[in-house]
Amino acid sequence: MEMSNNKVSGNKQKVQKFLKQNAIFIVLVVLILAIGVKDSSFLSLDVFKNILIQSSTRVIIALGAAFIILTGGADLSAGRMVGFSAVVSASMLQSADYPNRFFPNLGQLNILIPILVAVVIGMAVGAVNGFIVSRFEVPAFITTLGTMVIIYGANSLYFDLPPNNSQPIGGLRSDFSNLGTGSFLGIPYVVIIAAIITAIIYVVLNKTKLGKDIYAIGGNKEAAIVSGINVKSSIMKLYMIAGTLYAIAGVLEAARTGGATNNYGNGYELDAIAACVVGGWSVSGGVGTVPGVIVGVLIFTVINYGLTFIGVGPYWQQIIKGVIIVAAVAVDIRKYLRKK
Repeated sequence: MEMSNNKVSGNKQKVQKFLKQNAIFIVLVVLILAIGVKDSSFLSLDVFKNILIQSSTRVIIALGAAFIILTGGADLSAGRMVGFSAVVSASMLQSADYPNRFFPNLGQLNILIPILVAVVIGMAVGAVNGFIVSRFEVPAFITTLGTMVIIYGANSLYFDLPPNNSQPIGGLRSDFSNLGTGSFLGIPYVVIIAAIITAIIYVVLNKTKLGKDIYAIGGNKEAAIVSGINVKSSIMKLYMIAGTLYAIAGVLEAARTGGATNNYGNGYELDAIAACVVGGWSVSGGVGTVPGVIVGVLIFTVINYGLTFIGVGPYWQQIIKGVIIVAAVAVDIRKYLRKK
């Protein structure tokens, strides 16, 4: 009888452990099935393909935000950096016959040049953020709040240059648009690019010294310093990586949507932070996995796309997202307090 009770207790613990470790994945599956029950056409390959396409750039942004969250900070400049890189790349990659070109006398550049310009700008902004946070120890929240405003102002000034004068940028070259709308063997390029970047970030975080150092800094900064980790250098690097990822996402967003304005990316940083937190990344730093980011982004994409699909209004969607975010943070804080 005692052995039977022990076996039942052991099985119960295994089930509880499984549910605890895979809760985020279970939530995603339940969410998809619940919407599918409401409208069975939601459970189609075309819908899943659209969800993956919409999630691709968001995953890249969230991975950038995750680097900052890992150190216990929050990057509020992410969305505006996405917008700036979208405008910069789109402004230099318009068709020669488009009547309202941003640079009327600019020749047809190699597609890599505008993309590299946008990426360098993103990396530079990341370096500025990292320098301020690491050298002057200004909280990441305040630092990136300031750069968020600066970037938006700079982007708006650039966007307002004559002859454009704040008109939406369109008429993108087909080779550029193809990055966002084309596919290889039926798989969209944006999904492939996002998958490659995700794999690279996974390797960086889990297989390199930089990744181990970042986890150590997020877990206990003082202990990381004592153990010989160059904290300032590591923080600089992670902010530069984050800026690069935001820029790549901005370029892909411009290619996917076929244009850009100075308001592109507005609020994306909040969605990215929320996706990370829901995906198990601790706001206190030092905890988080790449698969968690992916699932977190998918959950919010399914909420946005799925609830719209079944006719739930955008205001209700915001309420549902807000409840999920607060619940996820509350659970994370309770875990942190229990550890202490």
